[in-house]
Amino acid sequence: MKAFRLDELEAERAANEGAYLQFLKERNMSVGLYALDAGDVDPQGPHAQDEVYVVVSGRASITVGAETTEVGRGSVVYVPAGVTHRFHHISEDLRVLVVFSPPES
Repeated sequence: MKAFRLDELEAERAANEGAYLQFLKERNMSVGLYALDAGDVDPQGPHAQDEVYVVVSGRASITVGAETTEVGRGSVVYVPAGVTHRFHHISEDLRVLVVFSPPES
């Protein structure tokens, strides 16, 4: 078993001064913590893997392909591999768990 605490992951991510911290990588998936502060611009592009976002805290909009929705704590969003997507209109600091399958390389 591997167990993690969000507060410890957030501290590690902040100490590394990056928006993304991958904290688990296994044969069929990887998991990371993604952080965007209010007003930030999300620089990501399409990924080669399917992914699932689980919003831990914050508020924003997300556009996946041609669809847009608002997200907040508890929102879960699936993004198919290769599809353009990004968070925007980030009104509260956003913290998101990201699950990639297969694992992000």
